[in-house]
Amino acid sequence: MSASPFVLPYHGILPVYPDLLRAGPRAALIGRVTLGPRAALGTLALIRGDGHVVEIGADFHLGDWGTVHIAHEMHPAIVGDRVTVGPDAVVHACTVGDDCVIEEDAIILDGSVLENGVVMEAGTIAFPRSRLEADTLYAGAPAKPVRRIDAAERAARAARIRALASAPPPPPPAGGAARLDIHSTTFIAANSSVSGAFKADAHASVLFSCTLDARNSEISLGENSNIQDNSLVRCPDGPVVVAANAVVGHNVVLESCTVGTGSLVGTGSRVAPGTVVEPDVLLAAGARTQRGQVLESGFLWGGNPARRIAPLDDKKRQMIPWIISTYCEYTADFLASQHRAAQRASFG
Repeated sequence: MSASPFVLPYHGILPVYPDLLRAGPRAALIGRVTLGPRAALGTLALIRGDGHVVEIGADFHLGDWGTVHIAHEMHPAIVGDRVTVGPDAVVHACTVGDDCVIEEDAIILDGSVLENGVVMEAGTIAFPRSRLEADTLYAGAPAKPVRRIDAAERAARAARIRALASAPPPPPPAGGAARLDIHSTTFIAANSSVSGAFKADAHASVLFSCTLDARNSEISLGENSNIQDNSLVRCPDGPVVVAANAVVGHNVVLESCTVGTGSLVGTGSRVAPGTVVEPDVLLAAGARTQRGQVLESGFLWGGNPARRIAPLDDKKRQMIPWIISTYCEYTADFLASQHRAAQRASFG
């Protein structure tokens, strides 16, 4: 059965996806993506190739809210045949061999290599430049080998993930319920959902497959800041404020919190209500804050619950403006592409 995901080019290059079996509601393929035959994409699943390429083999499965992305001009995402990726997992700028299974909420970070037949248990994080050995089960953060795994157990784990029921269709994209106060250069991806009051300054962006729900409060995004793919932002106890020049990574959850200028919230993090991320903070991938926690400026924080790990050095500080600059370039291209697509649709 064929399917039609949301598709957008990058620098004029469209994804290639022959014989797509299924695309759930608001699943998206963006830019320089080559997807092998018989792929299945869950609800809000996202594969994005902009500053580098994504190449994926046959029989790929990406669960609900799963994300595949690259690192600008440094690392592509290369995925082999018969790979299974569970819900809310992130495959980022890495190489994944054949027959791998990446369970729910697992994260693979830049430059990592998974050899054939690796299984990552739910919640496992492969830190940057990790190498995971073939036919081995991994768990923990950072990922550590647990034991060898045979083909039968690996197939059973893959089958469990592929059999998971898809999430119900999410609300429609930004429209009647949204109250937008945004600059003309703000980018909101067409397959992202915004409800309630949302304010954004120049060159701010909400990337693909995100859900923003302000309820009776407000979400605000400062100049040049971005909320990356498959992130969930909501306001159960008050507003969410993301200051200028801040980065919110892939598959993050922000709830009634503040993210300060020049800070980065890493992939897969969960920021609890009342959290204050002060300016000049780096929150590591997969971290979890506690309600009302204050993350002090000038430090790398990580873990569950989040704790101070080390002072930020110049190398880490330089990473954030580089990401900001790169994302401003990405989203200017996406904004123009999305505008052209809307114009074509309006003319039938």
